[in-house]
Amino acid sequence: MKESQLVIVGGGPAGLTAGIYAGRARLATVLIEREILGGQITYTPLLENYPGFPEGVSGNQIGQLMEKQARAQGIAIVLDEVTGLEVRPEGKLVKTTGETYRARAVILAGGCRRLLINAPGEKEFTGRGVFYCATCDGPLYRNKAVVVVGGGDAAITEALHMTRFASSVTIIHRRSQLRASKVLQERAFAEPKMKFAWDSVVKEIKGDKMVTGVVLHNVVTGQTSQIEADGVLVAIGHVPNTEYLKGIVNLDEAGYIITDQMMATNVAGVFAAGDIRHDSIRQVVSAAGDGGTAAVAAERYISEAK
Repeated sequence: MKESQLVIVGGGPAGLTAGIYAGRARLATVLIEREILGGQITYTPLLENYPGFPEGVSGNQIGQLMEKQARAQGIAIVLDEVTGLEVRPEGKLVKTTGETYRARAVILAGGCRRLLINAPGEKEFTGRGVFYCATCDGPLYRNKAVVVVGGGDAAITEALHMTRFASSVTIIHRRSQLRASKVLQERAFAEPKMKFAWDSVVKEIKGDKMVTGVVLHNVVTGQTSQIEADGVLVAIGHVPNTEYLKGIVNLDEAGYIITDQMMATNVAGVFAAGDIRHDSIRQVVSAAGDGGTAAVAAERYISEAK
């Protein structure tokens, strides 16, 4: 078992920012990330809404800069997967596949994973025409044809946002009617740029260096067709990485962690930040803000606990 004052779970913008603040507070800190430091922003080719970069910056570059800054503050970064959390009188036990860490405080910043359509070409063209956030990547598709996969509130909201930039937006939905709220449906049907491909699923995403179109399969007729497109926005939902936290911290119906304004959960000394948190807007700037707030709150908790 390894000892630390603070354990941060997750190495995206929320976790790395928490690490920067914790390091500057001279807390003995371990940050644990299971996949890639920087998180999902590393797949964003151009980030135009992060302050300080008027010409935009790649998500991968932002992630690398955050990692470098966190390491410069002296925190330990470990690549491993967290599998459990126990709250005991002597501290919080964070279990991974290879180790157990005991800490006075924990910041949960493991984010959420996007649901994939798992069609051929999706992974290959992610960041090259396949994207998952209209607010993040929408401006890259000015005057271009975009298809949006999904029919719920999130998908239609994203699609309506894309009409500000794209020349056309085609909704691909596996049913004959949308699942979105009536208000959103009315807005979508009234939007002249919006088109609909009903009873259809994406069979394949086509392209060369960039996306050029999608092959559709009609689930009713069995026929296939192809739509030319410059971008594919997948908007079928996200799942928070909180399976191991059930019964430990309070979660909402969708599995996101409920916190107060200082990122504190219902368990003393356990905080949450970023996309994993209830009502997060899933933006880099808000995740970074959450991370800073959580680290300040954790430092105060550790100081008072002494």
